[in-house]
Amino acid sequence: MSNENAAPDALKAKHRAMWALGDYPSVASQVIHELGAALVQECAVQQGDRVLDVAAGSGNAAIPAALLGADVVASDLTPDLLEAGRHLAEARGAQLEWREADAEALPFADGAFDTVMSCVGVMFAPHHQRTADELVRVCRPGGTIGLINWTPQGFIGQMFATMRPYAPPPPPGAQPPPLWGDPDHVRTLLGDRVTDVDARRQRLRVDRFARPEEFREFFKTCYGPTIATYRFIAEDPERVSALDTALDELASHHLTDGAMEWEYLLVTARRTTGS
Repeated sequence: MSNENAAPDALKAKHRAMWALGDYPSVASQVIHELGAALVQECAVQQGDRVLDVAAGSGNAAIPAALLGADVVASDLTPDLLEAGRHLAEARGAQLEWREADAEALPFADGAFDTVMSCVGVMFAPHHQRTADELVRVCRPGGTIGLINWTPQGFIGQMFATMRPYAPPPPPGAQPPPLWGDPDHVRTLLGDRVTDVDARRQRLRVDRFARPEEFREFFKTCYGPTIATYRFIAEDPERVSALDTALDELASHHLTDGAMEWEYLLVTARRTTGS
């Protein structure tokens, strides 16, 4: 392995390991399950369409697309999530292909898919422009690109801002995930290679957590980025306690009558038909 490739490979291994921590499929199925079907609907996926779900996790969007009769490939960097997705798909009677793949270097031909989508997935790839270039490249001219990403101003964006002082420093060149929830940022990333861009802020109602402590403990147990942050400060009880308090305060601020509203950005765009 050359020194040039060592750092990127190490970064990918770190990301792969982080998303294998905890139980992300439980987050997808118990908390944000509505988002996948919503994205598939907005992309107008139909029977026979060639669909790629990038950073698919356990198939929150890929499985609903397959159930519509689309020819779906679910790709993700983390094999553990793909394996969980296979079991979920089998239980729901969905047939699709599961493929280990890096969102920044997709192993698919140019223009191979009618719809290329990602549901709170590609936003966590560290190099945004590289990822956007791949989304566009594998979408056929005239095809659809559809994205759901957490906004910087919304609850999850604020959660990442809350954890940032306690988390390990990001690697050089990595950009914050919630930037994908900024419509101007996404338009810049996609550029003039797409048209008919529709970017709308939406809200997901989350009634899974009755108290702030329930949210905090669930994410400390199930959500890879939160688990990784707590592991980084595990030897400093004061910082652990401070982060507990900060997350409880954040959740308390957003909880009303046992429910929260989590803001996300829904983007659909059409790949230009030019060269």
